[in-house]
Amino acid sequence: MRISIPDRGELELKAAVFDYNGTLADGGRLVEGVQDRLIMLSRTLDIYVITADTFGTVRQTLAGLPVQVVVLDVEPGGPAKEKFVHSLGASVVAAFGNGANDALMLKAAGLGVVVLGDEGAAAETLLNADIAVSTITRGIDLLLDPRRLVATLRR
Repeated sequence: MRISIPDRGELELKAAVFDYNGTLADGGRLVEGVQDRLIMLSRTLDIYVITADTFGTVRQTLAGLPVQVVVLDVEPGGPAKEKFVHSLGASVVAAFGNGANDALMLKAAGLGVVVLGDEGAAAETLLNADIAVSTITRGIDLLLDPRRLVATLRR
């Protein structure tokens, strides 16, 4: 996915990395509307879900969806998430998260999106994002219709 943003240049995305709890899921369950959007998004980007899996539900919940699940077994998770984004080539990654442990990956990514959602978002993560969205479905919609990204990011 290549997006030309006036006065910013080209943004090329090859992958999307999502935090799970508080971002894609609430209480371990996918937010309504996420499943269909992930399926549509997988047609243009590789999708990864990276999580400490607080509720132990991520593999079961995402089974059958076109996503790769990465369960972290290290604390703190923030540096591990950042390292994962770098392993994909950070500049071609759109990263989504809300917690303090997502701040580093949003800062490293070519596009960092903080999701406010029902849990809210850590201030540090908000400051490291390129875009803030009210819900994850609105965030994914930015990638499904890149004109929205242009409208938000143009100077």
